[in-house]
Amino acid sequence: MSTPVSSIRNLGPAVEAACARAGISDAETLRKIGAHDAYGRMLRTGTKPHFIGYYVLHMALQGRPWNDCRGKEKDDLRLQFDALCAEITGRSNAPSALEAALDEIGVIERRKGG
Repeated sequence: MSTPVSSIRNLGPAVEAACARAGISDAETLRKIGAHDAYGRMLRTGTKPHFIGYYVLHMALQGRPWNDCRGKEKDDLRLQFDALCAEITGRSNAPSALEAALDEIGVIERRKGG
């Protein structure tokens, strides 16, 4: 018997629908392939990249609250997320020249991991 993706803590109907589009039909399959590979499949099938969604998926599969991701763990996940997005889209998530210049003069908040 299969269990709905939305039965996993912090994952609701939107994630369940994105998983279904990516061929991930149940919680068991999601757990088996893991958060990183699942998110890659979701991106390839039309999910827009969003870092919070990426780390929420990681936290959910660990049975942790979505906002439990902090510090070095969050920074490391950001690097993995950026690399995954770059692999799939062929573009880097690194700041643009304009973002870098604005960051340099302190106009915008410094991006972590990017």
